[in-house]
Amino acid sequence: MSLLVVGSIALDSVETPFGSTADALGGSAVFFGYAASLLHPVQMVGVVGSDFPQKALDRLAERGVDLAGVQRMKGESFRWKGKYSYDLQNRETLETRLGVFAEFLPRLPEQFRSARYVFLGNIDPELQLSVLDQIQDARFVACDTMNYWIHSKRDVLLQLLRHVNVLMVNDSEARELSGDWNIYRAARWILERGPEMVVIKQGVFGAVMVNGRDIFYVPAFPLEQVFDPTGAGDAFAGGFMGHLARTGDLSEGNLRRAMVYGAAMGSFAVERFSVQRFEEIGPAEVTVRVRQFSRLVYFDLDEDMPDDPG
Repeated sequence: MSLLVVGSIALDSVETPFGSTADALGGSAVFFGYAASLLHPVQMVGVVGSDFPQKALDRLAERGVDLAGVQRMKGESFRWKGKYSYDLQNRETLETRLGVFAEFLPRLPEQFRSARYVFLGNIDPELQLSVLDQIQDARFVACDTMNYWIHSKRDVLLQLLRHVNVLMVNDSEARELSGDWNIYRAARWILERGPEMVVIKQGVFGAVMVNGRDIFYVPAFPLEQVFDPTGAGDAFAGGFMGHLARTGDLSEGNLRRAMVYGAAMGSFAVERFSVQRFEEIGPAEVTVRVRQFSRLVYFDLDEDMPDDPG
């Protein structure tokens, strides 16, 4: 089953209390691609400038990422610079230079138009809709968004929600979109606008999936070393979608497993700067961490528990 990602390809400069990096590989499509390609081949659509290092693209290609949809345009690549607080829960954007990304118009190669699993990274919802217009028969579509689009293009975003299977946002975005501080009521509000399910990412507090039937929560993996949370949400999406594309199974049980794969990939992302941790691991390490998640949350019910009074 083909897996397509459309999003940003960037050069990030990040400062945390534990170190810093400059012009490191970043962007929603990149973090998604690195995570998902550990599970399933990825087709990528994005844009880079004439200054973007070819070696970085070559590393993606070596991992099974098809770059036929990546355009190289004359000009500067998208650059972002940010600084994180000591607890890594808050960040300050120091600089954003869109460069060629400001003129990005996603154009899907013919061989990408039959993609069955699609992730629309955090870009203008008008562009996200234009991608769906180019796809013939997607089986499962996930999308991300951000506060800027919620405020500036709310009507278009609500239109987009009628065409996706799952919206993946963080808790503040869910609250702003719905106008409700309670994330579970916020998720129900979003479901009423079209998606079959909502995945709300909560950083160190894990992530929750809400659909019309039930709620499933996966905790954040307990890590002793965290260096850089940049891209963790996109890596989560990569694990989630990569598992679904690999298995071709959209059952309730497999969606729950996809949440765990997403959480595992998010945990790898924060252990190093940029995508460094993904370059150190392979499928075997992913399997080990997923099994660790299983041990983390599993328990046996007490056989002497009283029956449910209901």
